[in-house]
Amino acid sequence: MKKRTLLSKLLPGLMLLALSFNVSAQCGTWEGSDQKGTAEDAHTIYRQALKTNDYALAFENWETAYKIAPAADGKRDFHYTDGIQLYLNKWKNETDAAKKSEYVDMIIKLQEEAVNCLKTGGISLKCDGQEDCYTKRIGYLQGRLAYDMYYTLNTKYSQTLKQLEGAVRNSGNDAEYIIFAPYANIAVYNFEKGLLDKEQTRSIYEDLNEIADHNIEKNDNLSPSYQQAKESMNATFSKIERDIFDCAFFKEKLRPDYEADPDNVDVIKQTLAILKGQGCEPGDPFYDELDAKWKKYAAEENAKIQAEYDQNNPNRLAKKLYDAGDFKGAAEKYQEAIDGEADPMKKSGYMFSLASIQFRKLKQYSKARQTARDAAKARPGWGRPYMLIGDMYGSTARSCGDSWNQRLAILAAMDKYNYAKSIDASQAEEANKRLSKYRASMPAQDEGFMRGVKAGQSATVGCWIGETVKVRFN
Repeated sequence: MKKRTLLSKLLPGLMLLALSFNVSAQCGTWEGSDQKGTAEDAHTIYRQALKTNDYALAFENWETAYKIAPAADGKRDFHYTDGIQLYLNKWKNETDAAKKSEYVDMIIKLQEEAVNCLKTGGISLKCDGQEDCYTKRIGYLQGRLAYDMYYTLNTKYSQTLKQLEGAVRNSGNDAEYIIFAPYANIAVYNFEKGLLDKEQTRSIYEDLNEIADHNIEKNDNLSPSYQQAKESMNATFSKIERDIFDCAFFKEKLRPDYEADPDNVDVIKQTLAILKGQGCEPGDPFYDELDAKWKKYAAEENAKIQAEYDQNNPNRLAKKLYDAGDFKGAAEKYQEAIDGEADPMKKSGYMFSLASIQFRKLKQYSKARQTARDAAKARPGWGRPYMLIGDMYGSTARSCGDSWNQRLAILAAMDKYNYAKSIDASQAEEANKRLSKYRASMPAQDEGFMRGVKAGQSATVGCWIGETVKVRFN
């Protein structure tokens, strides 16, 4: 029991010691080493070989320098970063998949060691004492590795994403523009696969754009590069922007295009449609401005379309005018439709409508009858025009003189109903109703006797009707 208690007390200290030893080993320098000369010579040779792209000589000497002093003289991280460069070259020229995988592991290991040494003070940089000296260097290394992982090594997105997150977190506004495209592509891919939620994805977008805007404004030398990288990455984010952003984002994004051409109907329409889709609602000044402009344009355009349609379809306008109570205007438009129509079926229909207006609304009985006759002529076997003429005679019978002539007008109306159903069976039911209604108004036999008129004898109807009928008695 006492042994276990003692071990539990010693274990944290042993672990800390082991960790310290491990970090110390990773960050070992040639200072104080009995192999200092060998390490320095190997360092010089491999650095020169790298300049001439003699990778074989460079790797052989780098390996010697790295094993003796991973952190060189403790004032630079060259042995880690140069090692990454050398293993990248080996990876590119290797065909064996297992070895390529080993090289990737070594590249990541070297980068992790460099980061650990920078974090723990195992390497003292020239910028020591300056604000964010080490974190920005770490961010730079993470960004460069992420770039290689994405474009060259094709590592898993989860590994690359970890480096990208570190690059932005540690470098801040100093993050290089080269990471924008990889970060945007991975973020969009992971969002579409459900590996990032919209808040996480939106945060990545906002961080990258903040870095880009800072450098576009303040980094004179690289401003164009940041601008180009920003446009490219935002084109990638545009694939999912409607899934991750709300109304406020799209108002800010779309307003400049609208203000650059505020009377462009296509811009107004598209902008308004997007704002509606992203949850913008009436009451927002920008939304209301767009909505008012679009409604005005739509009303004007619809009026033009309607006017053009009415111009080409006078029958439609005639119906509108009729419904509005402009019967004279409706009659004129029906006449226009008749004059421009070649189809007999349509033409006869327009004639019937015109005849109905002339009769029922304009009281132009003679014109109405002639128009109805023209309609019947244009469509043989159609009984409705004759039904209409019958209605004309029946409704005006009381204006045809004395009682005898009024009853003769009723006979003229009944003749039209009978003729209508004789040529058009579809009119039979309605014709019979009218015949039944008017039967009691036929001439009385005693009146015919007094006038010396017998059943079957022809008689002329007076007034405007002027029809000849065969006398029948009630």
